[in-house]
Amino acid sequence: MPQPLKPELLALEQHLLPDLPTIVGNVDYQTLRAQLLRMHQLLVEGGIERDFIARSVSHRRQFAVKRYQKSGKYEKLVREHSARALRCNLARVLLKEDFRSFSVRLADSPLLQRFVGIARLDAVVVPSKSSLQRYEQWLPENEVRAVVERLLQLAAQPVAASAPQPLDLAQSLDLDVYFLDMTCVKANIHWPADWVLLKDAAQTLMSSVELIRREGLRRRMEEPKMFLTRINRLCIEMGQGRRQAGSAKKRKAVLRQMKRLVKIVRGHAVSHRRLLDQEWSKTGLTRPQAEQILKRIDEVLRQLPAAVKQAHERIIGERPVKSADKILSFYEPDAHVIVRGKAGAEVEFGNTLALGEADDGVIIDWKLIRQQAQADCHQVEPSLSRVQNIFPDRVRGIVTDRGCDSKDNTESLAFVGIKNGICPKNPREMKRRFQDPEFARWQKRRAQTEARIAILKREFLGQPLRSRGFAHRELMVTWAVFVHDLWMLARRPRASHCLAQAA
Repeated sequence: MPQPLKPELLALEQHLLPDLPTIVGNVDYQTLRAQLLRMHQLLVEGGIERDFIARSVSHRRQFAVKRYQKSGKYEKLVREHSARALRCNLARVLLKEDFRSFSVRLADSPLLQRFVGIARLDAVVVPSKSSLQRYEQWLPENEVRAVVERLLQLAAQPVAASAPQPLDLAQSLDLDVYFLDMTCVKANIHWPADWVLLKDAAQTLMSSVELIRREGLRRRMEEPKMFLTRINRLCIEMGQGRRQAGSAKKRKAVLRQMKRLVKIVRGHAVSHRRLLDQEWSKTGLTRPQAEQILKRIDEVLRQLPAAVKQAHERIIGERPVKSADKILSFYEPDAHVIVRGKAGAEVEFGNTLALGEADDGVIIDWKLIRQQAQADCHQVEPSLSRVQNIFPDRVRGIVTDRGCDSKDNTESLAFVGIKNGICPKNPREMKRRFQDPEFARWQKRRAQTEARIAILKREFLGQPLRSRGFAHRELMVTWAVFVHDLWMLARRPRASHCLAQAA
C-alpha cells in the first residue's frame, strides 16, 4: 500500500501508520490490494484528490457561518473530511456495501483503513453509518461530475516521449468513436398497483399520527394500528379477489371500502397535523423535527385525491389512465413508466440513463434524465455535445443502435463532420451499410455496450438503486461512473512498467 501523502501535495496532518499484515494464499485479497494501490496512485498523481478537496472547501465555505469562512482550523477540518469522504465513497461503491456493513468492514480491515486514511498506531476512529451517508452527499452532482471529467481528460492525454502520461498509462483513451446506448435506472419502489398506493398513504399518515400522539398531542380516535390492520386486511381481500368468481365485482366492492377507510384516515391526519403545527412547543420535538413530520403528512395529503381518483378510474370505472398522469409512488415523484420491450422487463419504472463508452470500455458520457425521456433518437445530439465539451476535437464518430436512427441525426452528423455509426432502421439501407468493413466492425463492437451497462448497474450502482429522490439517484450514478472508470484505468498497463520490461 502507498505511503502517507506528501505534505507538499496535500495540506493534511500526517500520522505514523502501522504496517499491513502479510497475507499469504489469498489471490482475491492480493487483487483487491493491488487495485486500491493503483487507485490511490491515480488519485494522487493525477491531482484528482486535490481537485476534489479544493471543490469541497470552496463549496463548504459558501454555506459556512461568517466566522468560519476565514478560519484556518475550519478549512483544515473540511480538508480532512473531504479526503475521507472521497476515499470512503470509492471503497464502499467498489465493494458494493451499504452504509452499516461498510462501517463494520472498515473497522475490521487494516487494508481499507489505510486506503481511506484513518489508520493510526494508537486508536482508529471509524466513520459511522450516518457519517458515511453524509459523505455520499458531500458534494453536489455537478461538482463530482467535474472531478470525473478531469480524470477522463488526464486519461485521454496522448502518450509522448517529451512528456510522461499524467496517469502513467501505457496507452491513452481511444476516442476515435464512442458507443451510445440508453437504459433504465429503476426507482426503489414496489409495483405501482393503484390500490397499494392507498395502503401506502394509510401507512404513512397513521405512522405520522402515531409519532404525534406519542408526544402527548391527541385527538379522539381509535389507535392508529387498528387502521393499519384494516387496510392490510382489505389489501389481502383485493389480492385474493382476482381468483374468485365475479372477481371484478368483488374488487370494486373492496376498493369502495378502502376509499371510505382512507377518507377517515385522512381526516385524523389533518386534525393531528393542525394540532402539531399549533402546539409543537408542548412536545419534546424541535421545530425542524416537527417540520419533518408535517412535510411527510403534507406530501401524502397533496397526492391522495389524485391517487384515489386513479384507483377509481382503473378499477371501478375500468377506464385507462395516461402514463403521464399516473402516480407511481408517493415518495418518488420523478419516476416514470418506461416501456422498452426488454426480455423480462417489458415495463420498467424509473428514469432513462444515456450512457456512452469509449472503445476501451471507459464511460465518457452519462446523463440521468429527470423528465419523461423522449425517443432515443433525441438523445444523440445532447450526448455528442457533452462529449465534445470534455474532449474538444477528439471524437470523430458515434455508434448507436437502430433506435437512434433519424433523418435529423443523419443530417446533423454530416453537417458537423462526425462519422455516422448509427444502425439504420431501413433494412435495405442497413444491408448496404454493412458492406462497409468499418461500419460492420463498429456494430459488432457495439454489442459490448450492453454488457458495459450491465456491469455498471449490477456491480457499481445496485439493483435497484436504493437512493431516494432524483437528486440523490443522479449523484449516485455519477459516483458509480467515477468508481467504474477508476477501476477500469487501474487495470490498464502502466507506462513505467512497460519501460522496465523493455529494458
